[in-house]
This record gives sequence, structure tokens and C-alpha cells, in this order.
Amino acid sequence: MARKIEKTDRQWREELTDEQYRVTRQGGTERPFTGAYWNEWRAGEYRCSGCGAPLFRSSDKFDAGCGWPSFSAPAPAADIATEEDRRFGMIRTEVHCDACGAHLGHLFDDGPAPTGQRYCINSASLKFASDETGKSE
Repeated sequence: MARKIEKTDRQWREELTDEQYRVTRQGGTERPFTGAYWNEWRAGEYRCSGCGAPLFRSSDKFDAGCGWPSFSAPAPAADIATEEDRRFGMIRTEVHCDACGAHLGHLFDDGPAPTGQRYCINSASLKFASDETGKSE
């Protein structure tokens, strides 16, 4: 079970950039092909930008052509939860960090085998830790 991280709105605003706050705390979406990680292909781990929880591995990342980082599966023991999202007249599956509640993106059933899933994730909700350096960027 994920450790639950609770912070005040003021704390989140102080710790996150404006874009990270808009995406992770307000459920926003960055424009396609603008985020830091949509075209990142180094080996490593993607963590929550809010709390550092492990979310995805680069080995599960693929080019979906959509302009956002896309993953076929979460990392083992990832702190990820989903729920139905009916905003904007659509029915989608929202993906969020189970540890801190950050909005990450959405889950679709149009990914590659073997999972058939595409976790379409905003770069603003991620921190990348290279396998080479082990440090978050």
C-alpha cells in the first residue's frame, strides 16, 4: 500500500512549478509535443513530480505518436490508481499517483502487446531518474 502524502494547497504551490501545479493538482493537460519527456529515450525510471513515488520504467515507454510520454504498463509496485473521468463530455480513465493524489494523465486501450494499454502521461507530472546517474532531473 502506498504511503499517503498530504500537503496543503500552499505547500504544493511552493514546491511545484506553475505548470506542475496546474497539471498535477488541478487536473490540467500540457500541450502535445511540449513536455520534457515525450521524446526522452534514455534508460531510467519515471517518478511522480509531486512526491517522488516510482511510476514507470523506460523499458515500458513507446512512441504512440500522440506527443505525450506513453507507457504500456506501470513499474512493478508503482503507486498508481485509476478512476473514471467524465469531464469534457468524454468517458476516460484518469491515472493518478496513489501516494499524493497527483493527476498524471489517462489510460487508453490502444497500446501495444502484450498489455494493449497506453498510459498517456503528462511530462509535468513526472521526474526522470537516469539509470546512468540515478539522479532525478
